[in-house]
Amino acid sequence: MVQLNRRHFTLAGAALAATGIVSRSSSAGTFEIVRSEEEWRRLLTPAQYVVLRKGGTERAGSSPLDGEKRTGTFHCAGCDLALFASATKYDSGTGWPSFWQPLANAIGTKPERTLFGIQTEVHCRRCGGHLGHVFADGPKPTGLRYCMNGVAMSFKPTGAGS
Repeated sequence: MVQLNRRHFTLAGAALAATGIVSRSSSAGTFEIVRSEEEWRRLLTPAQYVVLRKGGTERAGSSPLDGEKRTGTFHCAGCDLALFASATKYDSGTGWPSFWQPLANAIGTKPERTLFGIQTEVHCRRCGGHLGHVFADGPKPTGLRYCMNGVAMSFKPTGAGS
């Protein structure tokens, strides 16, 4: 008997996304920054392109931003829009950078259908780049967990040298 774990479901989801059974529609709306797929490929690293433009997910625990503890701001890697203040970041134990609240007017959300049900996708409100998902199992005061892909963001520390 085969026991399934989170890794099996993640791999299955990635395989389905690659085949188009689970897809990320870029029709979430009109964005301020619009580029051709060729332009995005030139501007982003391959990993950033897969996550931001194709709705991929980085491997848990692979992002240095998960352990980032300095004071500063997390920005969209696609368009540099400020997304999250470090004061709202917390260790969710998931292996991805997690926040309990985005900055005002920074993100958009939409329902995303997968083989396993419906979840809420989080994207940059300016360029539409896929950032991650939001779940209702976070800490107070919001009770939300914005589980973000670190590769989809950059970090800008506050203070000297920033």
